[in-house]
Amino acid sequence: MNPEIIIFLATKLHVIIVVTVLVYILFLHKEKRNQTLLLALLTLPIAFIFGKVASLFIDNPRPFVVEGITTLIQHIADNGFPSDHTLLAATVACIVFVYNKPLGAILLGLSILVGVSRVLAGVHHYIDVSGSVLIAVFATYLATVVIQRQRLF
Repeated sequence: MNPEIIIFLATKLHVIIVVTVLVYILFLHKEKRNQTLLLALLTLPIAFIFGKVASLFIDNPRPFVVEGITTLIQHIADNGFPSDHTLLAATVACIVFVYNKPLGAILLGLSILVGVSRVLAGVHHYIDVSGSVLIAVFATYLATVVIQRQRLF
């Protein structure tokens, strides 16, 4: 794959996904918009916290640190687990998936593309990306259960 495309997907696609979701939410009917925003309000912090906690238990040096490869994008040599870019993109994709399966599936596919591009760029391993997607799915599931049990919607 062309290095410029990899760089774009690894550094910009997650922003496009988030903006797409924000625009999507703006055009929802009021009740569905409120449901989606409530789910996001619960899911995003849960995913962030789970990601931070997971990084305390899973130490995965970045590929350029352990393999001595040259990256396509610059990055500090910190713990690569989980991939924050993938985590954000996958979390918003999962939030959309709860209420709109086709769009959510497309966004989740694009989120995986973010992660794969970060692997190809040399700043993550596949386990970093896979962990991010799993955290996003679990955080969304947990937030959905809380909303249903509390009958918030």
